Amino acid sequence: MLTGIKAVIFDMDGVIIDSEPLWRRAMIQSFTEIGIPFSDEHCRITTGLRFKEVAEFWFTKHGITHISVDEFDELVINRLCDLISKEGKTMKGVLEALEFFKAKGLKIGIGTSSNERLMNTVVDVLNIRPYFNELCSAEHMQYGKPHPQVYLTCAEKLGVDSLHCLVIEDSVNGIIAGKAAQMKVLAIPEEINHNNPKFAIADYSVKSLLEIIIS
Repeated sequence: MLTGIKAVIFDMDGVIIDSEPLWRRAMIQSFTEIGIPFSDEHCRITTGLRFKEVAEFWFTKHGITHISVDEFDELVINRLCDLISKEGKTMKGVLEALEFFKAKGLKIGIGTSSNERLMNTVVDVLNIRPYFNELCSAEHMQYGKPHPQVYLTCAEKLGVDSLHCLVIEDSVNGIIAGKAAQMKVLAIPEEINHNNPKFAIADYSVKSLLEIIIS
């Protein structure tokens, strides 16, 4: 798996931090407050997109005009950062994987659809900032996932050709982004997606990062 690999780029939500349940809580509460009935299933429909793109999708679908996307984004991010500060936990095997990749001399980055504030909150709450050579958010980029821009930008900042990068992802949109960047992609789908055929486009698939170390 690591043959020819010089850098590993992690997605963040659902890969580094077990934030998906927290995202769902923040989204369900916030969308419901503004008059959009929301459930776990609605959350999964837009997994992997930047949150403003998620908000725009549902605002258009339900004709929401009494609050702006920017105002709603701030409301949800504030709520989510508070939840992460209180309850944020690393995904299984993350610390072990970071130590493993660091010991092999690989450069390590984050390429996330989440905004910069959330990204910085996560790495500081989990106390893992020192492991990373670069942190890249797609917040201010022209394109979000499934476009490869965030991964290509991260590889450029790491000084590593995209062909020598391994992306670790948990969403189909993220996997598409990694493959479009011509990177190898390791998928760690959440349990509900273990048998989802869409994840077959990844080069490798594991149930947790511990499997990399064991192998």
